[in-house]
Amino acid sequence: MDFELTASMMCANYGNLEKEVKSLEEGGIDSFHIDIMDGRFVPNYAMSLNDMNYIAKTANKPLDVHLMIEHPNNTISIFLNKLRKGDTIYIHPEAEYHPSTTLQKIIDADMIPGIAINPGTSVEMVSEMLRIVKKVLVMSVNPGNAGQMYLPYVGKKITKLLSIKEDMDFEIYWDGACSSQHIIEYAPKGVKGFVLGTTLLFNKDKFYNEIIKNIRQLNF
Repeated sequence: MDFELTASMMCANYGNLEKEVKSLEEGGIDSFHIDIMDGRFVPNYAMSLNDMNYIAKTANKPLDVHLMIEHPNNTISIFLNKLRKGDTIYIHPEAEYHPSTTLQKIIDADMIPGIAINPGTSVEMVSEMLRIVKKVLVMSVNPGNAGQMYLPYVGKKITKLLSIKEDMDFEIYWDGACSSQHIIEYAPKGVKGFVLGTTLLFNKDKFYNEIIKNIRQLNF
């Protein structure tokens, strides 16, 4: 079963971030998920620009940067200047007056454009943008904090996205409360990748290579 695993770095051990990055890469992680929060679009602050910059310089694997900020078009150039070609940037359409303008800046910088869809945002609300993005990050929890409960009605949204992803040429990624059962259910259906946080990857009494190996060997 071919699916991607990305590490939610807001859950990492910041006492030795370089070791975390290297251990995750050696363990077989596919990319690093960077949550940037401004305390306004979501009621929390998470990773900083400096955190993102450090991981970008340390990691060999790509970064998936999730901007949970108001009006990302005002500051998108700051992030583009710190990232590498081929990295992904997700924006929330709800946070921008003209999200397609921001997405075009990401495209022009040779990075992968994506949108993140909150649990309360319908597919119909973002349907036009689905034709210009390459990745859709489906939030299965309300954004802003790790360790939240899965919202089961999001499954119907994923089913709808799966039915149109081939025609519109985008891939679907799962973010929030990702369990083994969710991977077993949705990877065979066509969900491309899963963001791993405290539910499966971090704060466990096991090495990352063992955890990641076990996830890839799940019984589908």
